[in-house]
Amino acid sequence: MRPFPVLTALMLALGLAGAARAADPVAPDPASADPVARGAYIFAAGGCATCHTQPGPDAKPLAGGRALKTAFGTFHTPNITPDPETGIGQWSEEDFRRALREGVSPAGDDLYPAFPYTSYTGITDRDLADLWAYLRSVPPVQQPNTPHDLSWPYSWRSLLPGWRLLNFSEGPFLVAAGQSPAWYRGAYLVRVLGHCGECHTPRDMLGGLNWYSAFAGNPQAPDGGGKIPNITPDPDHGIGGWSDRDITYYLETGATPDGDFAGGAMAEVIRDNTAKLVPADRDAIATYLKSLAPLAGP
Repeated sequence: MRPFPVLTALMLALGLAGAARAADPVAPDPASADPVARGAYIFAAGGCATCHTQPGPDAKPLAGGRALKTAFGTFHTPNITPDPETGIGQWSEEDFRRALREGVSPAGDDLYPAFPYTSYTGITDRDLADLWAYLRSVPPVQQPNTPHDLSWPYSWRSLLPGWRLLNFSEGPFLVAAGQSPAWYRGAYLVRVLGHCGECHTPRDMLGGLNWYSAFAGNPQAPDGGGKIPNITPDPDHGIGGWSDRDITYYLETGATPDGDFAGGAMAEVIRDNTAKLVPADRDAIATYLKSLAPLAGP
């Protein structure tokens, strides 16, 4: 048994980071034949609630407005409820597909990579369709989007095609030959749906991910806070001393092997994302993370 399980459960019940969430319209079920129920699970695995809901007990679920502070300025997440005026109620499923897989808005504008389409591009057809079905089922909320507040010249969308050319490879997620089904599932959850590399991989001066140091941590959190940890199996700098059970327990409860707890943004990720996964998926994540090359950093 891990340290302080009762305290851990209580902290999670209280929300860890304190941002309340409305109950899901349906129970997430990855095995369901109902696209909405299965889409609710994809929604949780994708971490959508954390970014698209403002912190705080009075937050309107998925109505956007959360400020993401970066070195390039402050991005504000959009309303993704089916409200026809301020949300995505007038989007088609094809609009949704292009946003996730291509990083392009319904109007044809390039999206800023603060939205992790660079990871979501690998989403499967079924997961995309079921996620769309779920988002169409949530209550619409009328809340206008807040414009981004970006430094010059990053406010120029005309620069985005150049960024995409350097940093974006569109297409399906490809499995490495000879790997187990659990490894592939874990890789898909980590690299696509969970988009863990968007935070846990260092970026260059233009904000592109440095995949030569994949998952080796980030010395500067995107929100300007402290460093983001290394999650490779490096024994000195990463999680090489963690067992598979340590990893899965952390993803479920937020408790580390030494009795500490996840804080900041990771507490929200655990609450809204990894704690809602079925045990087999947390096991798959552990399998994939333990297979990575050990890297020193950040």
